[in-house]
Amino acid sequence: MKQTISITVYNESGVLTRIATVFSSRGFNIESIAVGPTENSGISKIIIVLPGDHQTIEQITKQLKKLIQVIDVKDITSLACVERELMLIKVQSMNSTRSQILEIVQIFRSKVVDISENSITIEVTGDPGKISTIQKLLKPYPIIEIVRTGKISVERELGINTEFLKKI
Repeated sequence: MKQTISITVYNESGVLTRIATVFSSRGFNIESIAVGPTENSGISKIIIVLPGDHQTIEQITKQLKKLIQVIDVKDITSLACVERELMLIKVQSMNSTRSQILEIVQIFRSKVVDISENSITIEVTGDPGKISTIQKLLKPYPIIEIVRTGKISVERELGINTEFLKKI
């Protein structure tokens, strides 16, 4: 199962290296990582997605909290969160398939950011499910190149889990 950890750190040189070392020295693989500044100057937020179970996350959390640069570590896997990811996907596009590709782009409220005689580059922003779905739908065209950011996530203020509501 994929787990998501939110780490708040002091924005200092080498902090990302120290955090990555905690994972690699224990044999844990990072599936995605996104780092950026927060609303507070000198403070950054790191969102890491990794495969593992609750025990793995507990172990990693304890190790990360020992680092001087780490302010807070939180397992946000099961919390109500807003999650987003960005993907740029370059798809082979001939005159015969262009309208089909543009229809998919429109349905997913994505953007065409580059176009040539042989390809279309599309920007897709959304939750990881949306990213995976459009990627699967575009696979037959075929895909030339994909670049994805890591997942970013912030807790919902009211704590309402929309993933739970989708199942009702």
